[in-house]
Amino acid sequence: MQTLERWQGVPFTKVELNDAFWKPRLANVRKVTQQSCLQQCESTGRIANFAKAAGMAEGGHKGMYYDDSDVYKVLEGAAYSLMTGRDPELEAEIDRIIGLIAGAQEADGYLSTYYTLEKPEEKWSDMEKHEMYNGGHLIEAAVAYYEATGKRTLLDVACRLADHYDRTFGPGKRHWVEGHEEIELALVKLYRATGEERYWRLALWLLEERGHGRGSGAIWDKAEWGPAYCQDDVPVRDIKEVKGHAVRAMYLYTAMADTVNVSGDPAYIDALHRVWAHTVERNMYVTGGIGPSKENEGFTHDYDLPNESAYCETCAAIAMAFWNQRMNLLFGHAKYADVVELCMYNGALAGISLSGDRFFYVNPLASRGEHHRVEWFHTSCCPTNLVRFLPSVGGYQYALTEKGVAVNQYMGGEAAIALRGGNRVGIRMETGYPRDGAIRLDVRPEREEAFPVLLRIPGWCRSYKVTVNGEELAVSQAATKDGYLVLDRHWRAGDRIELVLDMPVQVVRSHPNVAENVGHVALQRGPLVYCAEQADNPGLAFDELRLDPDQPFAAVRRDDLLGGVTVITGRAVGGEACAFVPYYAWDNREPGFMQVWVKEKRDERLYR
Repeated sequence: MQTLERWQGVPFTKVELNDAFWKPRLANVRKVTQQSCLQQCESTGRIANFAKAAGMAEGGHKGMYYDDSDVYKVLEGAAYSLMTGRDPELEAEIDRIIGLIAGAQEADGYLSTYYTLEKPEEKWSDMEKHEMYNGGHLIEAAVAYYEATGKRTLLDVACRLADHYDRTFGPGKRHWVEGHEEIELALVKLYRATGEERYWRLALWLLEERGHGRGSGAIWDKAEWGPAYCQDDVPVRDIKEVKGHAVRAMYLYTAMADTVNVSGDPAYIDALHRVWAHTVERNMYVTGGIGPSKENEGFTHDYDLPNESAYCETCAAIAMAFWNQRMNLLFGHAKYADVVELCMYNGALAGISLSGDRFFYVNPLASRGEHHRVEWFHTSCCPTNLVRFLPSVGGYQYALTEKGVAVNQYMGGEAAIALRGGNRVGIRMETGYPRDGAIRLDVRPEREEAFPVLLRIPGWCRSYKVTVNGEELAVSQAATKDGYLVLDRHWRAGDRIELVLDMPVQVVRSHPNVAENVGHVALQRGPLVYCAEQADNPGLAFDELRLDPDQPFAAVRRDDLLGGVTVITGRAVGGEACAFVPYYAWDNREPGFMQVWVKEKRDERLYR
């Protein structure tokens, strides 16, 4: 069993990203995506629902019962933007919306515009109706906005709501199994912001409610779904396999890891290890996407990973990053940060166009040219999730270990980190990642001190070299542990680490039990998974490309293409040239086919 490390994440507010890959994307999220989602929440009536519930406007509820959550997620993303740069105009708009939310809260703390406006007598009657799910997103937004501005209005709303939950549910009170997990991890965040232990204990109680036959509502009544759809079929400590709706499952596992980290109680550790292995080793796409089925927005059976019909909800890839970051903090192993990286650069990033205003809900690994991003969805959880996930990616870069710091993601910028022992360390990172593997870190401790710096060696990396102050270290001089290169030495201001991760084009083959991928290969370079688009292979039709993986590949930098990408060129079996672009960048040009897994040349020895 892995040791329980209980590392601490370094908040993205302590990290300033300024590299060529992430900086323009984050600026675009702030200028385009965030405003687009705010406008959509306004035009679709999501924000007006709060005004109606507050008695400030006339009319009934518009939209779905879970639409409150979209407003909350946009507010959380806006708070993250404000943390990195105050914007009076944006702040005034958020304050206006917060005023509507506060007005919509009922006297006892209850808050759900759908029930307030449409069915006040039916509150807490259907566990599928997302009452606590909405509340969880409110809590996350409230904590973020308080941290960004110091303003307590929304945080006070969140505390009153959580207190309402705590008065209504718990030992000796009402049972409750929330159909869509989210509240559990949010309550842990609220505890960390307020120091009120009742909140994380309520999160633990909600986790313990699952798997005991207490769930009721639309999910449980639907024969083809049942309790497994919302992870209510077994007690959480007995979980062995990933099941049901993908986003709900990831939020559950995230909350399980959070409660272990807060409490130190190892009760969920075995379950977390079992379900992580089952998810990653048998039910995850090469892009980090999860959940192959449209029918349940989730899982079916092991190795069922179709390409053209893959569901792979954008929210699921984001939630996979949430969970794996928590696993990394809990156990201190680099393999979890590997999954975070995979999701960040592929499964999640593909969900947003390069322009920042069009989105995928579904992320297939093959398309005949008819699947495209759109401006908004009837259920728009994915755009609003991207608005809060992308501005926070800097928070995935570093973690505090017992005595030092772990470098989990390679992104250029400056960080100010306070070690657990009290020493303050500045780290400046320069890199062209993910387009090349050269990374330079300048380490500047406030006072000279011995402490370990852990550098993640990505699972895709087959060879690397490292120098400290110009002296190359032999493998024996730099111990590796749990996927990290451990540089434990006396550091002083001006010390420089240079890490070079070899980044050749790699031919990837699927597990033989994935039926659709037999006889197919995919290409990966560094953390980026690649795909073939018709725009780069105009002479071919869908599924006509047969790649010769034995021919050499070239990686060609194209600053004029798709915002600046490295294109992989190779040879088809007939000798003609073929080209591949990063998966995250597909569907940003003229319509055409796309494939991640392409046929490889037939090896007659395999068919005799």
